[in-house]
Amino acid sequence: MGIFDKKTILITGGTGSFGKKFTKIVLDEYAPEKVIIYSRDELKQYEMQQQFSKYQNLRFFIGDVRDKERLMRALHGVDYVVHAAALKQVPAMEYNPTEAIKTNVMGAMNIIEASLDRKVIKVIALSTDKACNPINLYGATKLCSDKLFVSANSYSGISATRFSVVRYGNVVGSRGSVVPFFLNKKAEGILPITDPRMTRFWITLEQGVRFVIKNFERMQGGEIFVPKIPSMNIMDLAKAIAPECKTSIVGIRPGEKLHEVMISEDDARNTKELDDCYVIQPTFHWWSAGNHSEGKNVPEGFRYSSDNNKQILKVDGLKEMIGSL
Repeated sequence: MGIFDKKTILITGGTGSFGKKFTKIVLDEYAPEKVIIYSRDELKQYEMQQQFSKYQNLRFFIGDVRDKERLMRALHGVDYVVHAAALKQVPAMEYNPTEAIKTNVMGAMNIIEASLDRKVIKVIALSTDKACNPINLYGATKLCSDKLFVSANSYSGISATRFSVVRYGNVVGSRGSVVPFFLNKKAEGILPITDPRMTRFWITLEQGVRFVIKNFERMQGGEIFVPKIPSMNIMDLAKAIAPECKTSIVGIRPGEKLHEVMISEDDARNTKELDDCYVIQPTFHWWSAGNHSEGKNVPEGFRYSSDNNKQILKVDGLKEMIGSL
């Protein structure tokens, strides 16, 4: 049996890019009792209902992660939770900081408390490279969220709910990402570039979903899982999408980094390397040194960032990745 067979899974922010792909893979490849989409936009839920109309075990629940009482109702009988709901547009969060805190931090607390009270088996929260050494409010709220989910294992006891985090970089083609933005700008003949030196981690939507599923299977509770994924230079991305277009340097936006980091030198002291990922281990007393013993410790001073990554995506590789959308 697969991990989701005969189980009920709830996805917060389930009408987003990740939620749709996760839902499709789970419904096509497993035999869940039920998949519940929990989100606050009734129009997006209606559109997703039309898109997924052939599935009989898909349910839709309108609600906000800010509303703990509604979460308690939605989580009744749920076995697994994927927490994908977040406010994530960096410039908007710089301008609306209190809203970011209400959703990304207080919402995380509500998910944790409701999951504990409803005795959910496992919870995975989606994070971002911006949560490591954050310089913008979005990254700071996600770092806070990550720490809440890791420490939540302290409250759940020996055999109850387990919480882990998956942290990865930019998703090709996701809503609000640079790929659809560049594709829209292509018709104008000029692509705006923040800084020609800029690099970012890159992952496809399907890779992100399958990485989350794999970590549901191997999580002990308390880990931050970081996949080994390639980096790209923004100029190479522009060449891959629209080689015929000119570029215009517009400068880095508020709260934006030149390069992204997913594991800092300080986190590295508690990090193990597995074949497909890195695991940042918690430092709490309940964590067993034998967990993920198949991994090896990363070297002293290790830093996993988009500018020192061994895997670099060049133009041809980017074209192949973009073409798979």
